[in-house]
Order: sequence, then C-alpha cells, then structure tokens
Amino acid sequence: MILGIETAVEHVGVAIGDSRGIRAHSMLASDRRHAESLTPMIQFVMAQAEAEMSDLSAVAVDIGPGLFTGMRVGMAAAQSIAWTLELPMVPVCSLDAVAMNADWSEDLVAAALDARRGEVYWAMYRMRGSGAEPQRISEPVVTSPEDFAIHIADRAEQVVCVGSGFERHHAFFENVAFATLLGATAQFPSAQNIVALAAHRIAADDTVSATEITPMYLRAPDAEINWSTREAAK
Repeated sequence: MILGIETAVEHVGVAIGDSRGIRAHSMLASDRRHAESLTPMIQFVMAQAEAEMSDLSAVAVDIGPGLFTGMRVGMAAAQSIAWTLELPMVPVCSLDAVAMNADWSEDLVAAALDARRGEVYWAMYRMRGSGAEPQRISEPVVTSPEDFAIHIADRAEQVVCVGSGFERHHAFFENVAFATLLGATAQFPSAQNIVALAAHRIAADDTVSATEITPMYLRAPDAEINWSTREAAK
C-alpha cells in the first residue's frame, strides 16, 4: 500500500492505494496552507481507507519542479514517515504526474506548469497506454512560454498540451497549429497520479531511501533571486 503526497503546486493532495487503484484521496486548494493542512489530511485519508500506518509499504512524494515552500513541506513529511516506518520512497517529478492527465494519446504530450516570474516548467512525453507511466523524451526545463511555444511549433507534429503552464500563458499557445490544449481539469499533478506512478516504479524495484530524496530545482528559489536582485541594485 502506497501513501502519495502532493504539495508542489497550488494545492495539497494525499492519496493511498496500490497497483489495483486508489482506496482514498483528499485535496485542498491552497498555496499557503501546505504545512498546517498536510498532517490532518494524511490522517483523514488513512481513516477513509481503513488503514493503519503500519499497513504502508512505501511513500511517494512530488519532488518538483514547483512551489519551493510546498515542495519542502511535502518532502519533509514523506521523509519523516519513511524514516519512522523504515519504508522505501518513490520520488515523482511533478511534470510526469501532470502528463498522466493526458491518459492515453497517440500524439506527443507536452506537460507544463506555471513557474511564475513569466516562465514555465515543461517536458515532453510519449504515452505508453491508458494508466501506464508516460515515457519522458525530454528532460524537465524552465523557459519562457514564448520559447516553449516555438519548440512545439518547430516539432511540426500534433501535441496534446496539459498543465497550468498552458492555462496561465494560453495566448502563446492557442495559435500554435499543432497544439491541442486540454481543459482546466488537466492543470495540475494529483496525489492519485503520484500513487499510480509509484506503483509502476515499485513493480520495477525503482525506489530510494529517505536519505536519497532530493528536490528538483530548475532555478534558484524566489527568495534567493530577490536577494540577488537587491544586492545587484546597490
């Protein structure tokens, strides 16, 4: 049984399940209440699944890219549980979880999350089948939405676009001939997708220890950027 934690975006999500499906899940839309919301949500989901912490066999967590504070909250909680119960962990990239929202598509899939500061995090995928793990064909990067739109247009093939990066910067993509934008329901990674991806990786014996979990930072934290900007202005 896998506990999945999602805090890298503008909501907090928790799910519990296994290779057969999700037993219980919960989501709270908030980008500033990750720390105080997460523990009660874990307790609620465990109760809904009629499970005890001792029933868990692994902990999966979104390691980003995403909101820096949210990522740290989720990773710290997941590591604490894994350490205490001596469980393996599965780190999941937020873009991989977003790509799962495309379900099954024969076309190329582009996953993008709003990175704020006028940028997007993105990666490209091929889908392996309904419910299967997407195959990443480009590594996650952070660029301007303009550059990403040009990249999609230059590929000259049909691309299914999922994620908040497209929703936030739709003006750059709506006229790209090869892009099909999915709706608002496909904007974010979910804890359910974190569990589904973790189940695939556990089956392939692809886990790590709690000490090996590291966040996927594609740029410096905003606080560090702001400090550098102030220093340069002196």
